[in-house]
Amino acid sequence: MELTLENVVFYFLAAFIAVFSVMTVTTTRIVRAATYLLFVLFGTAGLYFLLGYTFLGSVQIMVYAGGIVVLYVFSILLTSGEGDKAQRLKRSKFWAGFGTTLAGAVIVLFITLKHKFLASGGLETAETSIKTLGQQMLSDDKYGYLLPFEAVSILLLACIVGGLLIARKR
Repeated sequence: MELTLENVVFYFLAAFIAVFSVMTVTTTRIVRAATYLLFVLFGTAGLYFLLGYTFLGSVQIMVYAGGIVVLYVFSILLTSGEGDKAQRLKRSKFWAGFGTTLAGAVIVLFITLKHKFLASGGLETAETSIKTLGQQMLSDDKYGYLLPFEAVSILLLACIVGGLLIARKR
């Protein structure tokens, strides 16, 4: 296997995401967990940019790394005291999580080894007009994207308002 710059960047981003993912779920400080999650989301955006999906990488940074993490940090700071720590897991919960993680890894490994991956070379890209793209984004059929996105945004707005009301009562 030839070691190219693209491979090196991919392995670096994969290790970066894996390390910060583990740090996100193992830290006892909640604000640090949100910060580590931010790094994971930036690493995921880096993978999108590496694959050539610049729009998806930009959306990843703006929506998830920008919006969702800021929402998490504000909700944490509004509802928790200074220096709140997460409670340590009981030993039984740790082993249950470890077993579930191990089972998931075995399933992913099994699927990866049994699946026959096809080379993606030689695929032609189809030209899509802005009118077609707009109609698909605004449609309410099976492949419409705007309605689920707006429903999630209303749900997040309701969570913010609920968090503010809970924090204000104290």
